[in-house]
Amino acid sequence: MKNSTHQTARSTTSVTSESAFLEIENLVKAYPTSEGDPLTILDGIDLTIARDEFISVIGHSGCGKSTLLKIVAGLENPTSGSVRLDGKEIRTPGADRMMVFQQYSLLPWLTVQENVRLAVDEVLKKASSVEKKQIVSEHLAMVNLTAATNKYPDELSGGMKQRVGIARALATRPKMLLMDEPFGALDALTRGKLQRQVLDIWEQHRQAVMMITHDVDEAIYMSDRIILMTNGPQAKIGEIIEVPFSHPRNLSEMRETQEYYDVRNHALDFLDRYFTQDE
Repeated sequence: MKNSTHQTARSTTSVTSESAFLEIENLVKAYPTSEGDPLTILDGIDLTIARDEFISVIGHSGCGKSTLLKIVAGLENPTSGSVRLDGKEIRTPGADRMMVFQQYSLLPWLTVQENVRLAVDEVLKKASSVEKKQIVSEHLAMVNLTAATNKYPDELSGGMKQRVGIARALATRPKMLLMDEPFGALDALTRGKLQRQVLDIWEQHRQAVMMITHDVDEAIYMSDRIILMTNGPQAKIGEIIEVPFSHPRNLSEMRETQEYYDVRNHALDFLDRYFTQDE
């Protein structure tokens, strides 16, 4: 295993300047309180992500993981510091960043195809009707939903609904994919299958991905680096683990290596150190 597995956040937060894509510098997020003093949720976050890098963010509840993701999405603004994507400051939502939520967020009166087409119509305004139809079909095929094209959300399983959400996000051709516990509401068998499917798609069409998860094994399987957060409030990046496996990945083969368990145990030890009775 690479020595960087046990390095601290300070030595591993940056990629090379040539490959930096998402740049987060000294980010602070605080909220006003009735007592007058603001409550600081995130305190001095520094992180850079490469254009084709898949990272996961893990930490106990209340550490600001989802808040960080929302700031990158432009749904919230930082109190101070900066967040730049491809050199441009992020202050509002944009089609260059698409979000996949834990809950499926599908419009129940639209079919699978129509849910994806709605996003394509909104973002790819210059594409012709024929091009849009082809884009929708291609992305439904990516997630193996061609046969469900004309079904409505209430006719789909949870895993199928989440695949629609993933197809919808990818069909708009964003620069970055943001995922907030995308497999958290699924049963273990469905979760494993969808993890593999998403990873297959990413390995074939690489882009920057930031995923929030509570699952260490999921993070090791899918990510290039794992961002470990300290407890909130005033959460910081405690450590960053570099996952020592190249893509494409085979989970069964990974689990036969000592490196896999070294990374897993290191992440779990970190989380155990930051576990409190309040969690």
